[in-house]
Amino acid sequence: MSLTVPPALLDAAESGPVDDAEFVTCVRDSLPYAWQLVTRVVDDLRASEVDFADNVVPPPSEAERGQLLRALASDAIRGALERHFAVKLAFQNCHRVAAFRLSAVGSEAYQRFISTRGQLLNQSPELRDC
Repeated sequence: MSLTVPPALLDAAESGPVDDAEFVTCVRDSLPYAWQLVTRVVDDLRASEVDFADNVVPPPSEAERGQLLRALASDAIRGALERHFAVKLAFQNCHRVAAFRLSAVGSEAYQRFISTRGQLLNQSPELRDC
């Protein structure tokens, strides 16, 4: 299961739209490694003048890798994180997460990161099982 949903949040979802802040709290509490990694990448971005910041360190275990994959493979979770942090997230392999400034979406750096060429150049034998 991707998220541990509190009963009150599940009740709210069953009766209508859910507040983004409540959903983000659920994500933060359910996927702590993914939350911490995205937060760190966003903090790195905000502390600089560059268009993006990324993570190149693989997760310490399969459990953490699973959290990251669940967070970034879900349109709802990824979208909520992007709205919460006001960034565009991009993802390669099982661990390379980048946070782009919204003004950089469409930039050369962004296009290079999300390109098939960028994906291929980010491959290595160590990452083939992720």
